Amino acid sequence: MSRECYFLGKRTSFGKSIARRGKAKYLGGVGKKITGITSRTFKPNIQKVKAIIDGRVCRVKVSAKAIRMGLIVKPVRRNYKPAANVQA
Repeated sequence: MSRECYFLGKRTSFGKSIARRGKAKYLGGVGKKITGITSRTFKPNIQKVKAIIDGRVCRVKVSAKAIRMGLIVKPVRRNYKPAANVQA
């Protein structure tokens, strides 16, 4: 499975990171100069969550934004207690 949101389809995107040096003109300098451009990745905040999908409980990868938007329906928490071991 890739790093992709089940509901929103958010996935890793790519961009550039620009390194600059110098002092801005409005601060009295000669201006900022670009000294390097490197590629970088923007990764979505993906969580593995149990959700009810088509009436069944399954584990899916969902972005944090989808969780905050209320797109997922979580299963009911079981109140399970093991039976006490009774020895005669």
